[in-house]
Amino acid sequence: MQNIQKKSVAVLFGGCSTEYGVSLQSAASVIDHLDRDKYDLVLIGITRQGVWFRYGGSTEDIRKDRWQVHPSCIPAWISPSRDAAGIVELVGTEYRVTPVDVVFPVLHGKNGEDGTVQGLLELAGIPFVGCDTLSSAVCMDKGVASCLVRAAGIDTAESITIYAGDDLHTSAEEAERLGFPLYVKPVRSGSSFGITKAYDKFELMEGIRLAFAHDQKVIIEQNISGFEIGCAVLGQGEPLVAKIDEIELQGEFFDYDEKYSLASSKIHLPARISEETAVKAKEKAKLIYRILGCTGLARVDMFVSEDGRIIFNEVNTMPGFTAASRYPNMMNASHISYPELMDRLIQLALAKEENQ
Repeated sequence: MQNIQKKSVAVLFGGCSTEYGVSLQSAASVIDHLDRDKYDLVLIGITRQGVWFRYGGSTEDIRKDRWQVHPSCIPAWISPSRDAAGIVELVGTEYRVTPVDVVFPVLHGKNGEDGTVQGLLELAGIPFVGCDTLSSAVCMDKGVASCLVRAAGIDTAESITIYAGDDLHTSAEEAERLGFPLYVKPVRSGSSFGITKAYDKFELMEGIRLAFAHDQKVIIEQNISGFEIGCAVLGQGEPLVAKIDEIELQGEFFDYDEKYSLASSKIHLPARISEETAVKAKEKAKLIYRILGCTGLARVDMFVSEDGRIIFNEVNTMPGFTAASRYPNMMNASHISYPELMDRLIQLALAKEENQ
């Protein structure tokens, strides 16, 4: 039997982000499911403070957030110099370079999903899983993404964007014209961090203050009466859209606690929508994916309004990635298993680099 040389895959986890803990769970699952007969893994953890280490311990220690005290940890980082094309490690008093074939950045939120790490990897000339620098940055900014999607003729919620330093009372008065209830969101935050639903001016002002604690830019959106659906998109060119899921809410909105506990909410897979609506949603998801320059993967979230319209919500370029997360579950419902999904993402990353 022919001996096939294994690819070296660097998995990045953690990160200087409010979604640090989510990344640990996602990355541990990715690491557990990557085929060790095909891939040699290089694990790179990033602390909440932004310090990078190469890690050689268990995924259990990653899940329990005790990885950074493991004796295997040594300072390591990705070199932006293309002659290195890999990980630089500080071993004792000497630097050592470990070449890698592809990077899987299992990072959520700021400093990981927003184009920062993607820009570093593009400088380094190392293939990586997921969207490129521009697409990652655009999708992370809910205000910019909505403007681009709206300009392409796709329905979005009416909204206003405000900036740190703007007069809050003037901004609140402008937002009030959209009609309560209103959603107040930091534009570059994930996992529903800093998001509130406001029913009056007092709650609106409090929501704005909370959102500004997470970002310097805030978007205030009109409420959409209806329900949310998600489209898992995979590939480039003519991407695959998996079976659509639906969020059935019991509370006010799908906040952080509900996303990761489903204490009162439910995920329906497939979504309880007609075949005609599903076809329209998939076509819109592919169009949005293309408009925003996505490659590799993304989850496109939309609303189905009470009058049957499909309305854009947001795009997650690195959605939750545990084996129980929505994106892998939608793919599994479309006959793409979790290990196969890992393989496809890595092959897409390698193919993207070859075509550039």
